[in-house]
Amino acid sequence: MLDINLFRAEKGGNPDIIRESQRRRFADEKLVDEVIRLDEIWRQSRFQLDQLKTQFNKLNKQIRDKKIAKEDASELIAQSKELDAGIKKQEDEEKECKLAVDRAIVPIGNLVHDSVPIDDNEDNNEVVRKWGTERHEEKLYNHVDLVEMLGIADVEKGTGVAGNRGYYLKGAGVLLNQALINFGLAFLVKRGFTPLQTPFFMKQDVMAECAQLAQFDEELYKVSGEGEDKYLIATSEQPLCAYHRGDWMDAKSLPIKYAGYSTCFRKEAGSHGRDTLGIFRVHQFEKVEQFVLTSPLENASWEMHEEMLKNSEEFYQALELPYRVVAIVSGALNDAAAKKYDLEAWFPASKAYRELVSCSNCTDYQSRRLETRYGIKKMNDPQKQYTHLLNSTLTATERTLCCLLETHQTPDGVKVPACLQPLVGLDFIPFVKKKEPEKEKGKQKASPKVTKPDTPPKSKEQKSAAAPKAPAAAAQDGANGDAKAAASKGVEAASAPDS
Repeated sequence: MLDINLFRAEKGGNPDIIRESQRRRFADEKLVDEVIRLDEIWRQSRFQLDQLKTQFNKLNKQIRDKKIAKEDASELIAQSKELDAGIKKQEDEEKECKLAVDRAIVPIGNLVHDSVPIDDNEDNNEVVRKWGTERHEEKLYNHVDLVEMLGIADVEKGTGVAGNRGYYLKGAGVLLNQALINFGLAFLVKRGFTPLQTPFFMKQDVMAECAQLAQFDEELYKVSGEGEDKYLIATSEQPLCAYHRGDWMDAKSLPIKYAGYSTCFRKEAGSHGRDTLGIFRVHQFEKVEQFVLTSPLENASWEMHEEMLKNSEEFYQALELPYRVVAIVSGALNDAAAKKYDLEAWFPASKAYRELVSCSNCTDYQSRRLETRYGIKKMNDPQKQYTHLLNSTLTATERTLCCLLETHQTPDGVKVPACLQPLVGLDFIPFVKKKEPEKEKGKQKASPKVTKPDTPPKSKEQKSAAAPKAPAAAAQDGANGDAKAAASKGVEAASAPDS
């Protein structure tokens, strides 16, 4: 949530900045005016409460003085009781007014960073750069066929047991999936991240501090049983957010970098009819996540944002998966993100780029609600400061596996990337059954996140705001020579104007 003082012009805030951010999000500006109106009501209520408490304290002092002087204080005592009842009534009103303000602030998104491209159509996401060489052969199998031909997943039996989008991984599929997890965790540990395996479910009140309201309907599964209801996590970002809930973070300890690992669960209620075949879009999957807490000062979080994106790029370079980085348009940002990059990998059989990574800087939007504070507030500080929180996918393993299969297929099977071979124990997975390649079109409905390769990026002149240059991607992992192999693929940089 945003700082209430941003809505108060007399406190140094500027409501026009929030209105402009709402316009950039193509969201309702009137929400800002409603917060200002309710905040004024709350402050009046708070002032009245303070006045009553001041009168009450004065009256009690007079009662004490009369008792010391052994004078009759019965009339004052009666007034005190009446005033005390009025205070309790006013306290209830003040709490309701404060809750009304808090509820009104929640739907207002984070302030959109000036470098975010302004648009309401994700087809106009700005291409920042590309890496690798796309395969364009006609006779390629899509990932739906490949998992069956390799015998590494059983979707039919999974659906029979777990319902729609259910699946079993088996054989080399399990080995590949675990290899991606273990390689991802080791990859981040080398970059200063602390592995953290999170709970799979969260209490409702805590989840409400970490997730948007829409997610409760579209993504989250509720777990009912004895005691309070809980929610299964849709991403490890949610329990990672809550890990430092209510903490004061020592400035010297920042940044704190976590490599979150968990199984994730999503209803995919908003994806009905999309990617119904295979294991690309499923209800249960594994994920390795970057999650970082930084100082709110200077450009610490923005520098970290670029570093986290660079980590993800180097990971996919090590896997030898061609990709492009796009800056997400303002109208497609979730409420918490001030800016977001996606890394879209090339799926050669699908002939499309598909999202594998989302990398967001949420500044203090989440930490303010979670009370994850920065430093120790001193007497002369005008207000508390909050840490900045950032998150980025490293790998959602089932999706990465789909891309890996399409990219590294041969006429006889699939090559295992060099960086995964020591973990899988194989360098090649042969087909166990064959079938003729079929075009993915008609096999399954395309996801709106699919981006065709000939989609032209907007030029600098066409953008009202453009993404800043990110650090040049370079493969430096060094594990089993993966980085050297990946680096030879080269980087094709698209022009990215400075912020």
